[in-house]
Amino acid sequence: MKYIFVTGAPGSKWSSVIKNIYYSPDIDRSDYREEWTYYHDASGEMQLMHLGAYFDPGMACPLPEDLTVLTREQLEETFAYPFQSQESQGIRIIKSHIFSNHIDYLRKLFPEIPIVIVSRGDDACLGWWVKCGHFNITYPDYRDYFKDLKNMASIIKSQNLAIRQARAKHWAKSVEDNHDLCLQLGIDMPPREYKQNYQDNDIEVGIL
Repeated sequence: MKYIFVTGAPGSKWSSVIKNIYYSPDIDRSDYREEWTYYHDASGEMQLMHLGAYFDPGMACPLPEDLTVLTREQLEETFAYPFQSQESQGIRIIKSHIFSNHIDYLRKLFPEIPIVIVSRGDDACLGWWVKCGHFNITYPDYRDYFKDLKNMASIIKSQNLAIRQARAKHWAKSVEDNHDLCLQLGIDMPPREYKQNYQDNDIEVGIL
């Protein structure tokens, strides 16, 4: 398995889902940069929550809003850009908000790659994203593509709807916690300190 695709709307807590599998020994972490990190205390404790490459319009690793203009080869060139290691050094987590609107296209181009989908209610997403820093979040940069709060709310609603539809259409496998996620993905567990129960965190996670 070359990649794990992950998608969720802003504020879905998808970054926490990613962080809690990122330190599996099977994951290629060569996309890590100090400048590609963001700490926040929305949970009541200052923690590293955003790390590694984010693939979205206007972000450090840009993708077009319409993924269907790109071939598999062109997407793989984009995915390779932020990683400093050779491909044999691990599975690459490729995360993008806009994947949510292109799940059928990803399934067509990459039928062998699992897609982890993360969702919460629209209001919960918007509220959490605002609590995490709003447009003052330093990484990733949400300003160019998401523009303002009204546009952010609209995009969150669209992406959550697309994820719910994909969950039903593709019979997503439900996941209880990060250890269950590792088990279903077929990767080794991260170190013991990385533990996350999705129900306790008000997150719904599935695998397509």
